[in-house]
Formats: sequence, structure tokens, C-alpha cells
Amino acid sequence: MAETVFVFFVEIIIFKLKLIYGKIGIINHGGEVMKITAIEMERISVPLIRPFKTALRTVDSVEDVIVKIITDTGNIGYGEAPPTPVITGDTIGSIVGAIKEVISKNIIGMKIEDFEEILIKLDKCMIKNTSAKAAVDIALYDLFGQLYGAPLYKILGGGKKELVTDITISVNTPEQMALDSLEAVKKGYTTLKIKVGKDSEMDIKRLKAVREAVGEEIKLRIDANQGWTPKEGVRILRKMEDSGIDIEFVEQPVNAYDIDGLKFVTDNVYIPVMADESVFSPKDALTIMQKRAADFINIKLMKTGGIYNALKICSLAEIYGIQCMIGCMLEAKVSVTAAAHLAAAKSVITKVDLDGPVLCKEDPVTGGAVFTESLIKLENKPGLGIEGIKTSKL
Repeated sequence: MAETVFVFFVEIIIFKLKLIYGKIGIINHGGEVMKITAIEMERISVPLIRPFKTALRTVDSVEDVIVKIITDTGNIGYGEAPPTPVITGDTIGSIVGAIKEVISKNIIGMKIEDFEEILIKLDKCMIKNTSAKAAVDIALYDLFGQLYGAPLYKILGGGKKELVTDITISVNTPEQMALDSLEAVKKGYTTLKIKVGKDSEMDIKRLKAVREAVGEEIKLRIDANQGWTPKEGVRILRKMEDSGIDIEFVEQPVNAYDIDGLKFVTDNVYIPVMADESVFSPKDALTIMQKRAADFINIKLMKTGGIYNALKICSLAEIYGIQCMIGCMLEAKVSVTAAAHLAAAKSVITKVDLDGPVLCKEDPVTGGAVFTESLIKLENKPGLGIEGIKTSKL
């Protein structure tokens, strides 16, 4: 009798496993093994609540390419890429062309279970084109999570489900920036990322106005977006130090390619320096770390070409004892959800700058992470948890 009961329960367990794994493609039914059969691209256009202004550009809406990787099991992996010509050099045309003419031809027909092989092919099939690669990489990681029925952050080894992000305050008059900062604080933000770099003397006035408006408890981090020369950066940052504004760190004070200039600033001010546009690849990150050219590294999936290389940067940062921030371009919820999963998985990512979705007037994405002002919550759904997107044709 006991043996019969035992066999009965074993059969039930096997049956349940078949039901679960059969749905997500691990068990082969009729040759379906989650093989890539097609890659489709569409477009989203989402207006911003207010214009986004930096030292490099002014933007009124998010205009991104949405990537859908379709498999023989019916599973769909979602990715996203914003055209950011002044930073990545990518346009909508170049993103679409790279995926259609090169990337698709290299990975269609491959099985998601051969994950490392696919990612290596994606990384090596062409140079640069990091936004196109990132969109495909994100969609692949989405499918990898679906394959094993787990949220991506758990697949990557993480356990926390919540993150707290800062919010960006665009370059404006000191008075307007103070008002925008106060509004953000009233919504619950405790860290503000202040855009500077257009006029060094005016930058001090902007920071003083913001600090006076929000008080001493709110953290202020500043982003110059390559707006200063090395000597100008040192001069302006020393003035900020002397004025007692209290800055958490300064992001990318000098030109992206001027690593010596970046180190000059880092070595000559007390305010910590973060490298952003200077770091696209793991090799870039290694150079920064070996030269001690910056105190922190800003990881953005659109610069690294996706999660695959971002993980390598995280490993280097762990070795060199350097903290990282996870950031984003002007992106909607698909790619920012992917970035949030990475941040939730890696303890070396201690700072979060994922405010893209809350800067938008509307959300075209169903599913994914839940963005409630400064709080980001990850759902317990396979992969990225994206259920659908309102898109238009390219």
C-alpha cells in the first residue's frame, strides 16, 4: 500500500513538471525547443511630461524601436532601443538596418538554450551599433527567463524586488530648476540628478537655487554631460565645494574620449567623479579602473550593447572595488525594466538612475516593472514580464 501511494505521488510530480516545463519550452514537444524563427521591429512614440534638456540636447518625446524575437514555441522576447545620436551614434535607421541586415541573419534559427553561443554571435557579428545589439540582447534575456520560468533578476542571481531611483532635473533657469526640484521632492524623491554643463558660472547659481529650495536632506548628484574642459571642471567643482552645496558626485565632467582629462578632474577635486559616456565596453571600464580615472562607473545597456557586456563590467567593478550606477537614456519601460532586473541582481550596482518611464506622459507597455515615482517594483513573472506593447509601424 505504501509503495503504491509513493508511486502515485511520484507520477503526480512528474505530470506537474511536464505541465510547467512543457509550457515554457524546456521539454521538447514535436520539435519545439524555443528556437528563434523571426525578429520583428516596430516603433513607439511617447510624449514627455516636459522637455528633457541637457548640455548636449533637448528632447520632447521618446521615439524608440521595439524589437520582438519570435520563437517556434510562440514565446516572444521584447527589447527596446532609443536613437541617441549624440551619445551612441545610433539613429532609428541605423538600429533597424543593423538588426535587419546583420544581426537577424546571424541568430535566426538558433535555440535559446544555446544562450552563450547566441550572445557571442550577437556581440561579434558587427562592431559598435550598441543600441541595436542592446535591444536584441534584452529580448534574448527575456526569452531566457521565459525558458526557465523565472524572473530575469532571479536568473541573474538576485533576490531583491524593489529599487529606488533618482529623478533628472533638466537644465533651465535657476528659478525653474528650483521649482522642478521642489515638485520632485513633494512626490517622494530623495535624490535629484541635476543637469549642468551649459554655463559653468550659471551652474553654481543653479545648484545654489536647488539646494536652498530642497534643503540639506536631499541628495544632489550632478551630470555635466561632457560640458566642461578638465581645468574648467576642476575650477567649477572647487567653487561648488567651497560654497558648501554638498554634491554626492559629478557625472562625466569632460569629453568622453579624454580619459586623462577625466583623471585630472578626479585627482584634483573632493567631489567623487563618475564615468558615463567614457564607458561603453568592458575594455573601456577596465581602462578607467586601472588608471583610477573615475570613482564610479555608470552602466547603461545602450552603451554596453546589452546585459551580456554589462555583467562583465560588474565583474570588473567587483574586482577593483568600484561601485556602479545603473542608468538609462530616454527610454520607455521595456529596456528600463531590463536594467532594473540587472540592478536587482548585482550588489555592485549601488546607485539607480532609471527615471525614463516616469518622465513619460503615458505608458504603452503592459507588464514589466512597476514604476511609481521613485519606487521600482519587479514582478514575479518569467523573463521581463512584458505582456504587450502599443506600437506603430516603422
